[in-house]
Amino acid sequence: MLRLVAVVACGTRTLLDAVFGTDLTGELTYASDLVTTTGTSGVLRPGMLLLGDRNFSATGFVDTVASTGADFLIRAKTHSTALKLPILRRLPDGTFLSRMGKVTVRVIEAAITVTPADSTDQRTTHHTYRLVTNLLDPDEASATELVRLYHERWEIETSYCELKSTILGGRVLRGRHPAAVTQETGALLVAYQVLSTAMSDAVLHRPDIAPDRAAFTVALNAARDQIVCAAGIIPHTQVDLIGRIGTAILGDLLPTRRNRTRPRVKKRAISSKYRAIGRDIDHRTHKTTIQIAINSLPNTPNG
Repeated sequence: MLRLVAVVACGTRTLLDAVFGTDLTGELTYASDLVTTTGTSGVLRPGMLLLGDRNFSATGFVDTVASTGADFLIRAKTHSTALKLPILRRLPDGTFLSRMGKVTVRVIEAAITVTPADSTDQRTTHHTYRLVTNLLDPDEASATELVRLYHERWEIETSYCELKSTILGGRVLRGRHPAAVTQETGALLVAYQVLSTAMSDAVLHRPDIAPDRAAFTVALNAARDQIVCAAGIIPHTQVDLIGRIGTAILGDLLPTRRNRTRPRVKKRAISSKYRAIGRDIDHRTHKTTIQIAINSLPNTPNG
């Protein structure tokens, strides 16, 4: 088993950097190494905003990210063993300031209501989000804006899907010893980055097109055709930024993103990972309306 942790750009899903190794090492360890020891100054720098899921809402990791000068927006756990976040000062927008280790954070509590368009088949669901950020000024970044922005974190899940399912086609790695697995994983990351860069270059010529409308499968098939046909390898041929891959991407764009939801299912621990527990599982996605309400906590003695 191999564990990989990456940082990708939300818009283009280009790979900023990645670390991987044995699954005996946890995600937080890999993530801390990624943001502090990669390259000359680390993968993060001032002016960046890091989005992270609940696994990264740890005091040590928050301290590490803050030390790079980057901003962060991380979902915090809310169960009984979650990190306690004392209320230091309430802000006018219903959020409050707290501390995680040495870092002052702003805590956003939000109630999210998801209503499917075909509500006769799917029920309205309610979720509670708690986000922590070092963007402390509500005038600089409103709570509602940050809650909506956090949804972009899902782009990295799409990247992992493209890496594992689209490029590999669901196959396992072929390497039979650690050095071979390292080499193969590095090659996969290079291939992914080349395709993502081609997609990004293509949409640079069309500022009216959102980067997430570029289809990774189209880029992969176009690149595969180039290799199979040995096209474009003769020296001194004209090279342009779009090229044949970019032309294929722009000619077969995905629809404009819309709010969608899909019922979560529990996968089988053994046998096919595509078979879910239970019968009559709904695998469809549903158009939805999303409402966000910022929760203002009641007054308490430490408020």
